[in-house]
Amino acid sequence: MTKQEQSNAGATTPKVEGEGSYTGARRYNDRLQKHIEDEDVEAQAEEAKRALQGEEREELQEAERQAKRGPLPPRPAPSQR
Repeated sequence: MTKQEQSNAGATTPKVEGEGSYTGARRYNDRLQKHIEDEDVEAQAEEAKRALQGEEREELQEAERQAKRGPLPPRPAPSQR
């Protein structure tokens, strides 16, 4: 057993998560399950479908294009004189 495995043995959450975040994935899955159980997802899907077919279509498509481009680069701080 490696030192890393020994330090993580018996721990509920690994200290080093590597490529993915186990805690983040678990938190996402838990919240998704709670949302599915607590909300009317069929009604939400219908609402989204109507929005995509209605007046909001262009605005939603532009938001999707921006999201696919990723985050904007940080803006430079204003110069101090």
